[in-house]
Amino acid sequence: MPEANSAKKIIFTGGGSAGHVTLNLALIPWFIEQGWTVSYIGSKGGMEQELVAKFPEVKYYGILTGKLRRYFSWQNFLDMIKIPLGCIQAIALVHKLDPDMIFSKGGFVSFPVVIGGYINRKKIFMHESDITPGLANKMSLPFVSTFYTTFPETEKYVKNKQKVRCVGPVLSDRLFNGSRERGAEYAKLDVSKPTIMVIGGSLGAKSLNDAVEKNFEAVLSKYQLIHIAGKNGYNTKLHHKGYQQYEYVDAELKDLMALADIVVSRAGSNSIFELASLHKPMILVPLPAKSSRGEQSLNARSFVDKGYAEIIKDEDISNPDILLPMLDKVYQNREEYSRNMAQNPVKITTNNALCEDICR
Repeated sequence: MPEANSAKKIIFTGGGSAGHVTLNLALIPWFIEQGWTVSYIGSKGGMEQELVAKFPEVKYYGILTGKLRRYFSWQNFLDMIKIPLGCIQAIALVHKLDPDMIFSKGGFVSFPVVIGGYINRKKIFMHESDITPGLANKMSLPFVSTFYTTFPETEKYVKNKQKVRCVGPVLSDRLFNGSRERGAEYAKLDVSKPTIMVIGGSLGAKSLNDAVEKNFEAVLSKYQLIHIAGKNGYNTKLHHKGYQQYEYVDAELKDLMALADIVVSRAGSNSIFELASLHKPMILVPLPAKSSRGEQSLNARSFVDKGYAEIIKDEDISNPDILLPMLDKVYQNREEYSRNMAQNPVKITTNNALCEDICR
């Protein structure tokens, strides 16, 4: 029988990378403050479990998950077993928890939870950050009630357009009100020197991390460097007085961002809209086509067209003949990029506004 509880209940799901968890982490506090019982269904041992642990009020449930790939891999055969088993677990969990609604941010763990919600006749909300829906979201679309999108162009990829609601990027204030001085103090860098930030992503973007190593001395001859290398990218060989490396930064990220004059990053929607809201000049390095469905290239191109950023192809990021001149170009014209972002601001939805919309 479902658990008896007078409080309203919501299940969040999403995982596999920080991009499929960050929005959930931003929305959860609102529901807790409003007295909701909040649960999270993610993958067993997934990175989302560690991130959700910062909310002691939220009970985490791990299920079996299989990664949804668009390419051949022998691992696909094992995952073909994991996915239906995960669906069975999710169906039982949703029945037991008996939520009023489910919110899915995507990633391969979310599909079994959406199926579990559909079988249990629950209201399901889903969010997509990129222009094109991810594979898990695309598979989940027939089973959800409302599909929130960041880009209006996403609607053309959806058959049932009545489900689509374009809300723009949903941003928290986690990076606002940072202090350049506090950032310099935290990173033990010089507050007055030009500073580059390279963000390798939550799991580590190998090509970006390799580019830092291969261009280390050349970049540091002109700039200070803050390097967020990701869980799998930390390089113990790199040392320099003008260099600081981190696996992951949370509370201090707003101050490090205030210190950065230019940010080199992948082109995931969450990240680039946060950078745009801060008017940070960007060099974007989209995931290569062989590793993605091409959504990051579309995201990056839309920002270049608006005058917010420049693009370097993934295969070119380690080439000093391309990287170094681009750093110089963006730094020298940093005020123009920032001005473009200020004059053509991104329309955003706040976390609270999205939560209130979900609850209508």
